[in-house]
Amino acid sequence: MAEIEPGISAFNPVAIRNLLIVSFLLLLPRSLHCQNLPQQQKSGKTMIEVLHADVGTDEIEKPTGRRLTRLIGNVSLKHKDIFMNCDSAHFYTSVNQINAYSRIFMQQGDTLKLRGDSLFYDGTAESASVDGNVELIDKETHLYTNSVKYDVSRKIARYNDHGRIINGENTLTSITGTYYVNENLFHFKDSVKIVNPDYVMTADTMDYNTKSETSYFTGPSELKGDSLYLYCEKGWYDTKNDISRIWKNAVIDNREQVIHGDSLFYDGVQGYGQAFRNTVIIDTTNNIILKGNYAWYYKKPEKFLVTDRAEFIQITENDSLHLHADTINAVTMADSSLREYRLMRAFHGCRIFSKDLQAKCDSLSYSYRDSVIRMYRSPIIWSKENQLTSDSIALFTKNRKADRMLLYNSAFIVSQVDSSRFNQIKGRSLTGWFRDNKLYKIDIEGNGETIYYLLDQNRVVGVNQAKCARIEIFVDDGKITGINEYQNPEGVIDPPSTVNPHTKRLDGFIWLDRLRPKRVSDIFPK
Repeated sequence: MAEIEPGISAFNPVAIRNLLIVSFLLLLPRSLHCQNLPQQQKSGKTMIEVLHADVGTDEIEKPTGRRLTRLIGNVSLKHKDIFMNCDSAHFYTSVNQINAYSRIFMQQGDTLKLRGDSLFYDGTAESASVDGNVELIDKETHLYTNSVKYDVSRKIARYNDHGRIINGENTLTSITGTYYVNENLFHFKDSVKIVNPDYVMTADTMDYNTKSETSYFTGPSELKGDSLYLYCEKGWYDTKNDISRIWKNAVIDNREQVIHGDSLFYDGVQGYGQAFRNTVIIDTTNNIILKGNYAWYYKKPEKFLVTDRAEFIQITENDSLHLHADTINAVTMADSSLREYRLMRAFHGCRIFSKDLQAKCDSLSYSYRDSVIRMYRSPIIWSKENQLTSDSIALFTKNRKADRMLLYNSAFIVSQVDSSRFNQIKGRSLTGWFRDNKLYKIDIEGNGETIYYLLDQNRVVGVNQAKCARIEIFVDDGKITGINEYQNPEGVIDPPSTVNPHTKRLDGFIWLDRLRPKRVSDIFPK
């Protein structure tokens, strides 16, 4: 049996009590460095762990009577995959909650970090609130705001007191916002703005993917840059690659053209765009409007195509010229001096309407270098009462008005006198002269022939039929007022009673008034 040291009884209760007190004091942590309080399970929930604190004391909170552990100095905490650092904290173990103060740093996974002045963390609800000078960092994205509520389990951060996000060259601001971490997606609302060195975008509601740097917007949205303006009420914009797709009252203005459409696509790097349904392209430089249900456009070198109810409108001061064709396109050309000019072409079923001039042909071209409209394959021009046809026609314009026209091969002019009589003039070629968009003189060259009815107060008094090498015709308000025949003219004047008006026709005569566009809507086939 072991000896007992003198003065100490093996069953001395006082000595045993003192020994227990000393042992407890020795075990009480003055520093919680590397203390790994057990990850206790309360009602099946994971408890917050204290990884480190310079000082830790248990207390009773006077206002509430709740037990807490006060942690001071270099505090480190952990809950599942969340790590938290701060200068001090109150740990309410009974409810698994933390109030942390000063130099807050919270991290989840490898990328998401939160900084601020204070933190409330609920381990049971798995939610956090960071307040004061808040900065959220996820890869290259930085969010600055006054307060962030963070759903830890769903990885969703929210703010409602103005936020500023910096991502690449973009700075985004809004009053409220939500960040879905797993999707790399911000949802912004109320006074949303993106500021980029090249543009400023504003919207009512916007989603922004931080990985692809793409904005998705709903409601009235605008993008303003030095060379581009964009408006829509729904769409997306890839800020990294300068590509946009917008719809609902969509407009793109590149400072030279304004493009409207139900849906618009534009690649700013390539200078390429597409428009779908109810497309309108307004060329502000040349006072031209293009319409159709589909169009594509290149900025450099400039070219475009419009189809599906395509319409070309040339705006003038007192009148506008409307052209419809199955397809209308334009390309930028260069002459021998390398000066660029635009060549516009229209294919299949061309119809033209203006107040003073109408036309029809299969195809045409318009050169901006010489301002000439060239019409091919069965062209017809109507000027007031006169119908002009030939194998091909060139209409020269000046200051956006008709100046003169040339009819090549088989030129033929017809004007109606009454239901059965027609004035007719034909020849190898024809030159028509215009004044204020009105035809006032016609010159026929080669193999000229005429059938012309003489009138007295709108009553037919004779028929002049003649042949000659050259004919000069004067026109006033669409009516022939005089005919001069040159170079061996041969002709007769017959009384109307001796002439059958139904058989008095020159070879090649045809009356095509049924094809004439009499209003703008007539340029579209019924």
